[in-house]
This record gives sequence, C-alpha cells and structure tokens, in this order.
Amino acid sequence: MRRGLAVLMLAALAACAPLPPGQGRGASWQPSPNFDQRRPNFVILHQTTNDNAATALATLTDPQRKVSAHYLVGRDGAVLQLVDEAARAWHAGESWWGGSTDLNSASIGIELDNTGDEPFAEAQIVALLALLDDLRTRYRIPAANFLAHGDIAPGRKVDPSRLFPWQRLAGHGFGLWCEAPPPIAPAGFDALFGLQALGYDVSIAAAARAAFRRHFKGSDADAELAPDEQALLYCLLQKKVARE
Repeated sequence: MRRGLAVLMLAALAACAPLPPGQGRGASWQPSPNFDQRRPNFVILHQTTNDNAATALATLTDPQRKVSAHYLVGRDGAVLQLVDEAARAWHAGESWWGGSTDLNSASIGIELDNTGDEPFAEAQIVALLALLDDLRTRYRIPAANFLAHGDIAPGRKVDPSRLFPWQRLAGHGFGLWCEAPPPIAPAGFDALFGLQALGYDVSIAAAARAAFRRHFKGSDADAELAPDEQALLYCLLQKKVARE
C-alpha cells in the first residue's frame, strides 16, 4: 500500500515538474547530436534619444519597460552587452522587412548613445565598426541586412537619425550604398514596388519614402521620389541582387 502511494506521488510530482527547456509536453526526450545554434541574420541599429548612456542603460534594464538590446555603445566608445546573442532581445517591436515580421527573433539589436539631434561621436562609430565586423565574421550576416530601426518600422520609428553615417558603414561592408550619380532608372520603373523589393513595408507609402531618404539621402522628406532618387533606388536593388 505504501509503495503504491509513493509511486502515485512520484507520478504526480513528475506531472507538475517543469519541462526541460525546449521540450514539448507529451513528448519523450531522445536527444540528437545533429543541431547547432540558431544564428541572427540581421543587425538593427537604434539610437537611445537620451542625453547619456546611464539613462539609456536604466531604461534597457528596467523590467517594467520591457525593452532591451543586445548591445549599447556609448558616445565614448564603451560597449556594453546586455543580452546574450543567442537570446531574443526586445528592440525591434512591430516590424517588417522583406516579408519578415518578427525581426526580434532574427536580429542583433544595437543601441547607440545619441539624442537624435547630434552627430554621432567618432569614438562611438569606431567601436561600432569593430563590433559589426565581429558580428559579421561570426554570423556571416549579408551586407544588405545591416539596417536601421526606421527601415523596419517606417512611420513608427525614425532612428538612427538622418545624421547617422551610413555611407561610412557601407564602405566597410555594412549596408548597401550607391555613389552619385547612379545610372538612370529604366522607363516605367515603379518606385513603390522598388521600395518593397528592397525590403520596406510600403503599406504607408509616405513613411516608406521617408525611411528610404533618411537612410540613403540624409533627409526626412516623404514626397514622391524624384528621378535621381528613383535612380538611386534602382542602383541599390541591383547591388542587393548581386550580393544575394
């Protein structure tokens, strides 16, 4: 009788015990050696909009705020890691890029200590370039997949600001770039379709145009793309295809 009771108690405790990480309920665990870590395929750059890194750090580590990033890069070039690269940081929010709608699960998020109204400090950019080089080497992230928060959430986010040196980053292989003047776009080129092909969510066309200009023209204007801007977009699409 006592043995039977003990067996029942053990069974009940087993039913209540938490499952090992990643194990489905009702499944028996039979490990296989044939796996590796899932790797990020994007890097998303942000700016903190704070006056100093300490304020940003307090926000990014506050359980009530529910926002984080993998890295925080200070104006002085100091790099803080806040979340394990294998974990899903909460930095992208509602997002869209090339059909992907959960960029948090596929990216490394990097916050840059900057108000949004100031040039990005030289020490900060030097440290960022070193960090990006390390990430690219370890995860084989394509050049086209180094993006702005504003790129993946047009109309909702505008960071990094138009002052961010995207051309400099692209010169090191982090992001796409076309030198001016690019070849003229072919007759009948559809700029809105081109923005979508590059990766933008064009459900709000003006927001997509503004995000494109912020990244590639250093402007926040949202009017229809002029012929020279259409030529730039067409050039970027060609570069993206060439690198895929």
